[in-house]
Amino acid sequence: MLDLANGRRAALVALLATCASGYSGASTATTLFNGGIPPGWTCTGSCGTSAADGVVTLAPGGGTQYGWVSTNNGVPQSGLGLGEETDGSTLLSQEFSVTAGQDLSFQFNYVTSDGAGYADYGWAELLNGSKDVVALLFTARTTPDGNSVPGFGMPTIAATITPSTVVITPGAPAFSPLGGSSGTCFDAGCGYSGWVQSDYTIGSSGDYYLEFGVVNWADQAYQTAMAFDGITIGGQQIGGGGTVPEPATLGLLGLGLAAIGLARRGRRQRGFH
Repeated sequence: MLDLANGRRAALVALLATCASGYSGASTATTLFNGGIPPGWTCTGSCGTSAADGVVTLAPGGGTQYGWVSTNNGVPQSGLGLGEETDGSTLLSQEFSVTAGQDLSFQFNYVTSDGAGYADYGWAELLNGSKDVVALLFTARTTPDGNSVPGFGMPTIAATITPSTVVITPGAPAFSPLGGSSGTCFDAGCGYSGWVQSDYTIGSSGDYYLEFGVVNWADQAYQTAMAFDGITIGGQQIGGGGTVPEPATLGLLGLGLAAIGLARRGRRQRGFH
């Protein structure tokens, strides 16, 4: 009888271990932007949230809406200070605390109606509690040929991105945050990057901010935007609220709970308490 109980206990431990391995940052969906721009986040220029819209689908690992910034209705903006920025927008997260060694992960999608030599660009930066730049996490830039991600002629990024380089999917991209430029294209270089993953390990414990931005280059015509979602620190989304397990994970957790119930029933039937 004791061997049977030990066998069931070992099986239960193995099943729960399987459940635990299935519950990870890669198998959860964030809900950060489902209710709009989160409280405590600061927009300068034009920012918002959207469900799947035109060429920009929902993000892998994201929620029912993603965040975006756009040069449409933007404000004077120096961006990364490369020299010919005109106007654009930034979105700054609320402050969040990090333990050294935790991973910062998210997805982004760059969308532009501009082309030729009008090298609009987007970026994300990690800032410390004093709002000084700690790391450039990604860049994306309009170019008539070659890679759009990372952006050409821009500082080297510190994060690992997947895919490591992206050539724009060409065409006149339909995306509402582009305003009147949605569905239009000025010369070669227009299009969208598709969702790109960014991962960065934060080296020091402390308080941080995350900033997303996008700017026009050399003029204010033919707009550019960037979407982002799936933002997590150590597998938990910024700003609390946790993450939502995807169906496969829920199924594993359900099996674990069922196994616990069967084990308890077996103990009662054998007279154990």
